[in-house]
Amino acid sequence: MNAAIPTPSYPSDAERWDAVQRRDARADGVFYYSVSSTGVYCRPSCGARAALRRNVQFHASCSAAEQAGFRACLRCKPDLPPLAERHAAAVAQACRLIDAVAEAPDLDRLAQACGMSRFHFHRVFKAHTGITPKAYAAAQRAQRVQQGLAQAPSVTDALYAAGFNSSGRFYAAADAMLGMSPKAFRAGGSGASIRFAIGACSLGAILVAATDKGICAILMGDDPEQLARDLQDRFPRAELRGAEADFEATVAKVVALVEQPAIGLDLPLDVRGTAFQQRVWQALRAVPSGATVSYAELAARIGLPSGARAIAGACAANPVAVAIPCHRVVRQDGTLSGYRWGVERKAALLKRESGA
Repeated sequence: MNAAIPTPSYPSDAERWDAVQRRDARADGVFYYSVSSTGVYCRPSCGARAALRRNVQFHASCSAAEQAGFRACLRCKPDLPPLAERHAAAVAQACRLIDAVAEAPDLDRLAQACGMSRFHFHRVFKAHTGITPKAYAAAQRAQRVQQGLAQAPSVTDALYAAGFNSSGRFYAAADAMLGMSPKAFRAGGSGASIRFAIGACSLGAILVAATDKGICAILMGDDPEQLARDLQDRFPRAELRGAEADFEATVAKVVALVEQPAIGLDLPLDVRGTAFQQRVWQALRAVPSGATVSYAELAARIGLPSGARAIAGACAANPVAVAIPCHRVVRQDGTLSGYRWGVERKAALLKRESGA
């Protein structure tokens, strides 16, 4: 488990100069430096040409540097929020634009709204969310379809409300969005077939369920019957088929993942959630075995710096334990927080991944 790392203070000029030479991003915001030969001040991480030590002064704030007669560097923009924070804000703005309309804006419009070129915006968006703008828009549309099918008077009403301008386009995309026909989805999964089996691992009982597209649930607990009830509640009208011999290999791979999380899972997943949940789960799968991330850090990675509480909700909604590693999310100080399948199991998984 990773403990929180304190920000260095750089109390002496020698330490500040060393940070500038190393372009230490951790020093950004702690102090600034100015260069008398150019008349500008910069962040310690600025990639500008190295200055001579005799021309450098240090300042506690932007205002202090400006009062000393220096102007902000146009390259590192020390008078603006840090680059990562600006990128996160731009991604959040793009997500809001996509969320607000039925037909997703094209890449050029999104990039222009964020003040970036289309190629740079595409890279920044994917770096922060783990998915492309197109994939995010598709997930958002899938969310609207799911909500519409549950609430609209008819499938036709739902497809137009979700932004589809023809039934042909809707039905062509429906299987990928829903994993079943729209009619079956409206009927609570009626007609869908889900195989499942309940076994045992070192952390207790484990239930593994899969559609023909991939694993849709990995549940852990102390009561096997409760796990079966949980699966039935999730798919109330699906056909649940248990105790099939050819499913044992799938269960064995999942049990092996629980026992050794670092090996990963080479089986496809079939998990459905809101667009936001999909973004969180995608970001979670990018956290490597043996590492942890705080709720706030994960929120920043997907472009929502103040979304730690929402991250916790998405982790709690994760239907596939370990395969989507929500156990790797900890509090800001590195201590463990709640876990859908029990804090003790979370601690055990992290201990196995750390090799302790």
